[in-house]
Amino acid sequence: MSLSDGNMTAPGNTTSTSPLTGIFQQIPGINAGTAEIIASIVLFAIVGVVGWTIYLVFNRYFSRWAEKTATTLDDAILDVVKSFIVVAVVIIGIEFALSPLSFLQQYNATILHPTFTAIEILLVAFAVTRISNTVADWYGDKHSETGKNNNRHMLFILKKVIQIVVFVIAFLVVIWANGWITNENLTGASLAVGAGGIALAFALQSTLSDFFSAFSIYFDRPFEIGDFITVGEYSGTVTNIGVKSTRLKLLQGEELILSNKELATTSVRNFRKLEKRRVTFSIGVTYDTCSEKLKKIPFMVKDVFENIERAEFERASFTEFGDFSLKFLIVYYVKSSSWGEYLDIQQQVNLCIKEAFELEKIEMAFPTSTIYLKSEAPKSVQLAEISEYGKRKN
Repeated sequence: MSLSDGNMTAPGNTTSTSPLTGIFQQIPGINAGTAEIIASIVLFAIVGVVGWTIYLVFNRYFSRWAEKTATTLDDAILDVVKSFIVVAVVIIGIEFALSPLSFLQQYNATILHPTFTAIEILLVAFAVTRISNTVADWYGDKHSETGKNNNRHMLFILKKVIQIVVFVIAFLVVIWANGWITNENLTGASLAVGAGGIALAFALQSTLSDFFSAFSIYFDRPFEIGDFITVGEYSGTVTNIGVKSTRLKLLQGEELILSNKELATTSVRNFRKLEKRRVTFSIGVTYDTCSEKLKKIPFMVKDVFENIERAEFERASFTEFGDFSLKFLIVYYVKSSSWGEYLDIQQQVNLCIKEAFELEKIEMAFPTSTIYLKSEAPKSVQLAEISEYGKRKN
């Protein structure tokens, strides 16, 4: 934008003088060159005052409003906007300051106007990327509890993708705004780019699916690095979440690589979010255990859990007359998601129950079979057979 002929005109126009220059030329002792320089300084000062006023409004009103909010996101965005205002004021001030200088009018349409247009558009694009990066960093800091390095890696990729998209759009806008490409050519180029993009998308369909699934995993957070998860028949700890695949360290020790698309479309069991683990198991005692001791068993089991800090007893009940034993069902909770800690607690529970049963002389059952034989032969015949068997043995 420049001032000429008393109106605000685009810098592409090549008018040699401006009304402000003419005003200063009427002052005695000031020639045309001096008047142009003074007009240039005055225009730069006017733009500076306007920009400073806008900056003060942001700093006084919007910043005070941002300080009252609980989040720090608005403060960070306002800092970016204020920095953008300062740079924009300087660039626009220089553009207006150059407009009264007659010796630059011949370069206005070919150099100055396209240059300042490109700078201003790219400045807006830079501000957009800065704001998007600020939002991405705030989101990452807010939700990163585990797997921080991996989250930073995903954020870096996301920010780069946004920057590329924004600056490609800004580049196309610069070309169109400076008239370097006509609407017809722009339409043809858009069609060509669209057709090429569709062909590329089909060629990279699987890779792009994994790529976008990685961002889905990042934002939805079904799991993070260090989580123990189960996917289908596989169980393991997440060691890395990449752009294309995720790696698990299985219980057997080997590494399993799964595509992000598969993880985003299947059921995943995450044990990190398990606050406490419910455990059920059964014990059996022999059938010759008396009723009085059977009544004591639930209370004996309950007493066992009183000495185990990370275990919470729920119930112990006589549930079944089994084939070989009288069965008791025991239910308790482990106040941890760790598989190793669960095994340690279960071992302690088993040993304590065994000790308690030994003190009360309660026998645990094991698979046994008792066979009762009944013979219809007379007793004398049975004795004769036994006697015959004894002779043969001797």
